[in-house]
Amino acid sequence: MKLIIVSGRSGSGKSTALHVLEDLGYYCIDNLPIGLLFPLTQEATNQNSPGRLGKMAVSIDARNLSGELSNFEDIYRSLQDTGVTIEIIYLDADEQSLLQRFHATRRKHPLSDDKTSLREAIGNEKKLLEPLSKLADLYIDTTGLSMYELRDMVKQRVAGRRHQELALLFQSFGFKHGVPLDSDYVFDVRCLPNPYWDTSLRQFVGTDQPVIDFLEKEPLSRKMVEDLTQFLENWLPSFADSNRSYMTISIGCTGGQHRSVYICDQLGRYFSGKYSNVQVRHTELPHLNPKASGTA
Repeated sequence: MKLIIVSGRSGSGKSTALHVLEDLGYYCIDNLPIGLLFPLTQEATNQNSPGRLGKMAVSIDARNLSGELSNFEDIYRSLQDTGVTIEIIYLDADEQSLLQRFHATRRKHPLSDDKTSLREAIGNEKKLLEPLSKLADLYIDTTGLSMYELRDMVKQRVAGRRHQELALLFQSFGFKHGVPLDSDYVFDVRCLPNPYWDTSLRQFVGTDQPVIDFLEKEPLSRKMVEDLTQFLENWLPSFADSNRSYMTISIGCTGGQHRSVYICDQLGRYFSGKYSNVQVRHTELPHLNPKASGTA
C-alpha cells in the first residue's frame, strides 16, 4: 500500500494538502496519534480485509505526545520493513508568516498557554517535529503561497509523478527576499550581466523576449546554462537511484525578476524532455506560475 504522511507546523497548510490528497483518491485521516500508525497500516494491508485500502494519507502534528514524536523514526523504519511505501510531505513557513496567519484567523496554537507565547509555541513546535522534517521526501515552503497556489503545487507534484520517478521543481527567487526554505540545491546567478541596468529593459522580466535576447547574447549566460545542465544531468540520476522522490532546484539573482527567471526557464525546458514531472515556479512573479488542470 501507499502511505503519505503530511506534517508541519500549525498554520503551514497541512489541512489544505490533506484535502488535495483526498481529492486524488487517498483515504485521509487528520491528526492521527503516532501510536495508531502501525496498527492502522497493518489493518489496511490485510489481504482479508474487505475494501482493502491501497492509498492512505494521514496528518501528524505536534499535538502528539513528545515521546511518541521522538520515537517516530523507529516506527517509520518498522513500517518500511513491512513493505509499505511511505512518503512524507512536510510543510513549513517562516515565523513571521505563521504569526500573521494565527493573528488573522484568531486561532489558538496547540502548544500555547498562559506561560507560552505564540512566538515561543511556534519555535517549540519546530523542535518537536524535527524527527519528521528530517525524513521528509517533499519539503514545501508555503511562505507567500495562497491556499490555491498550495493546492496546485501539491496536486502537480504528487499526482503528476509516476511511481518511483523523480519529480523536479525549478524555482527562481530573489536573494534580497530570502532563499526558499524547501531548496535541495541553490545556485547563485548574480554573476551574470544584469538586464536591470539597461533602462530600456526594466519594464520586462526574464520571460519576455527582450530580456531573453539580452541574456542569450552574453557568453556567460550560455555557459551558466550549459554548466548547470551538465551538473544536474550527472547527479540527478544518483538521487533517483537512492529512492529520492522529489528535488527542488532554486536559482537566485538579486530581485528574482530577470536572470534567475531566464535560467530557470531554460533548465525547466531542457529537463522536461528528460523527466515527465517537471515544474517551473517563479517565486517573485506569481502571476506567471501555471495552474494545475482540473478542480481541487
